[in-house]
Amino acid sequence: MLTASAILLILGTTLYPKHRMQRRYLTENWQFQAATDDSLKTASVPGCVHLDLLAHGEIEDPFYRLNEHEQQWIDKKDWVYFNEFEVDKAFLKKEQHELIFEGLDTYADVYLNDSLILEADNFFRSWRVPVQGLLKEGSNHLRIYFHSPIEKGLQLLEKHGYGLPATNDQSENGELGDKKVSVFTRKPGYHYGWDWGPRLVSSGIWKAIRLEAWDYASLRDVYFHQDEISAQNAQLTAHFEVDALAEKEAELHIFHGKTLLGQQKVQLKPGLNKNAISFEINNPRLWWTAELGEPHLYALRAALHIGGQEVAAITHQVGLRKIRIIQQPDSTGSSFYFELNGVPVFAKGANYIPNDIFLPRVDDAWYEKMVQAAADANMNMLRVWGGGIYEKDIFYRLCDQKGILVWQDFMFACSMYPGDEAFLESVRQEAIDNVRRLRNHPSIALWCGNNEIDAAWAQYEEKRGWGWKQLYTAQQRAEIWDSYVKLFHKLLPEVVGEYAPGDFYWRSSPYAKEGTHVSYTTTDGDMHYWGVWHGQHPFTDFYTYSARFMSEYGFQSFPEFKTVQRYTQPEDHDIESEVMASHQRSGIGNLRIRAYMEDHYQLPTDFAQLLYVGQILQAEGIKMAIEAHRTARPYCMGTLYWQLNDCWPVASWSGMDYYLNWKAMHYFVKKAFEPVILAVKPGELSDEIFVVSDKLEAFDAELEFNWWDMEKGLLHTERRKIQVPANNSLNLGSIRATEGPAAFDPRSGLLELSLVRDDLRLFSELKYFVPAKELALPADPEIQHQLKLVDGQWEIHLTAKKLAKNVFLSFDEIDGFFSDNYVDLLPGKEVVIRFETDSKEKPEGLKLLSLVETYSKEDPAQ
Repeated sequence: MLTASAILLILGTTLYPKHRMQRRYLTENWQFQAATDDSLKTASVPGCVHLDLLAHGEIEDPFYRLNEHEQQWIDKKDWVYFNEFEVDKAFLKKEQHELIFEGLDTYADVYLNDSLILEADNFFRSWRVPVQGLLKEGSNHLRIYFHSPIEKGLQLLEKHGYGLPATNDQSENGELGDKKVSVFTRKPGYHYGWDWGPRLVSSGIWKAIRLEAWDYASLRDVYFHQDEISAQNAQLTAHFEVDALAEKEAELHIFHGKTLLGQQKVQLKPGLNKNAISFEINNPRLWWTAELGEPHLYALRAALHIGGQEVAAITHQVGLRKIRIIQQPDSTGSSFYFELNGVPVFAKGANYIPNDIFLPRVDDAWYEKMVQAAADANMNMLRVWGGGIYEKDIFYRLCDQKGILVWQDFMFACSMYPGDEAFLESVRQEAIDNVRRLRNHPSIALWCGNNEIDAAWAQYEEKRGWGWKQLYTAQQRAEIWDSYVKLFHKLLPEVVGEYAPGDFYWRSSPYAKEGTHVSYTTTDGDMHYWGVWHGQHPFTDFYTYSARFMSEYGFQSFPEFKTVQRYTQPEDHDIESEVMASHQRSGIGNLRIRAYMEDHYQLPTDFAQLLYVGQILQAEGIKMAIEAHRTARPYCMGTLYWQLNDCWPVASWSGMDYYLNWKAMHYFVKKAFEPVILAVKPGELSDEIFVVSDKLEAFDAELEFNWWDMEKGLLHTERRKIQVPANNSLNLGSIRATEGPAAFDPRSGLLELSLVRDDLRLFSELKYFVPAKELALPADPEIQHQLKLVDGQWEIHLTAKKLAKNVFLSFDEIDGFFSDNYVDLLPGKEVVIRFETDSKEKPEGLKLLSLVETYSKEDPAQ
């Protein structure tokens, strides 16, 4: 059987024109060893040393119980990877040969046939190395020596002369004491630990390595700059970069399908040639976020022809759109919102972190499921956070396809960084690599310098910040701030301006404006609000502290019990156990969850039920935050909660756990992000009802009030005519429990609010008038369910004779996805939930858990 790399090589030599590039991926025949060992073991590439050790049984699962702490020796060693590959005579006849390393982690000396060809030192970069004359016919040998990132970091720390702030570097877990080395190495900060992640600092070949051979010229890059975009006409310029070996006449072409959009004859000279072709598309189909329209993509193909033959081509999926960030002074400060094709967009989404501490095992299917989950939850923006990675190409392609904007951080977070020439030049090349790689994606909406550093250092206000600057001498403070300015005020915006002209650069997040620092009362820029959680503010303070754009806020929960069982033993099932504490990297976390829980719910004594109530607590809190931000529009024009996902199984702020199970929060977020919603703002004497719409046209509707008793059923119904505003929010008036029918008791009743248009319910919201712990929930709601197979899809039909609150559905033996969960069942009203599974068997053993089962047997109001 032919290998994939062999097939690629054959295709290059037999099916393509004579002078087309030949490309081969080096994915097979890899071996590795510790530099001090003699025995070789097989390795997977792409991969990393932890995964290779795990595959050979040399280490246990790092995520299980406390295994992480026993594996800190790995990052102190050097590791060597070896590969042997064949090259034939036809391949060698090509004029130029190159090895391309798409990603090396991190300090890597690369030898080809015992010749040193590369000394890599930046995880985020790709490397292209000419190897003409070093390859030989037959067997060739590649050796990559990975230096310990810890030992290298310690050397750089010593050379710097003093440490730099790195709040989340878990140096103590890494057996380094207070020596925080992460900031000196261009490698993902979260590898060294974070307040939601483990400390597992790996090394290895984390992206593909390929060998290329070509004649005459190579098409290095094509950038489709969108000069002017309107509904009538799109004017673009295609910027070609061609690497030529000799002087040649050539032609450049731009195609959409078989339609030639532009062409140009050029005279190539040896070296890098830059040429541009302007072209236009009339009556273009524009790219929109999903709630505003279709995210249409044009497959634009750029081709290089020499001697009448096509020798190279690049195709990009281009979305035609015009994005602006509007900062317009107003009576309270300045606006901050995204405008897409002339339409103000309220950003709805989340902060996104890497999907695994070990990146190579995140495959395309994982990305597809993750980004689809964001789209299914009605998100139109994801923020790629600065302590992780510039994501793989597939992430951005999926965002392009699904109409999701991307707030793209550069990879700096919660730390100060050195500013020596070598470090700055490494960052410059890193930024160039990634801006060039990502600039054609229509989803890219903003480039941000870093996460939280401006606010943490607080240069302009001595008593503000995280207490960092007070730890240093006056000279050191000046040096540290000078390095910050060089990086985030000069270098990065210069790269964006040169390589993605017209794209918006934002210095830090959160950030207000020059000479000031953001606070919870800032009326400019974006805000990270952590009064809820870190400040122990009540959930209602999400309404008190508004922002022009809320780019971070959050609340923690535990994963569901099935997930916790995968990394624990029964004796660990206590939130204060050593294992549960280790899988909780926010030191205040587990007890903070319990403290908030006591304010809102009766505290369960059963461990699994505690996890369940914790998820509902998180979901209700984040739901309130989203409603607070959406009802505050147009003052507030964005809400990105922390965080979408996890990189290992852990208690965290995520809405999906490491195994991609939706927590209660993700289900609640899906509803809170619907294009049209009703929201109830809590007040002391009365509550206010809002309608919020992302639709671009106003429409008439009715607001329906259904007053329910939890046991007796529907008590009273009435409707009022309203007009839903276009792309805005509207206060519809106040409501009190006393406005209900005479038989209504706020302890045992609720109000169902529905938005009705042409007798179709567009949205429904349930309003409870007392905290959940004071509700007189029916002891036995008498839930019934039926499992039906409808058009090849399993459906679960649920009913309850009495109110059942936050009904959680699960199967012990079958993995799958519920279209809804943690639902409230009103007396006599059927709810239908789809269950998707890869299993061929009929799902058996459905388990149902409702909130009343977590309460004590006494009346909760007593």
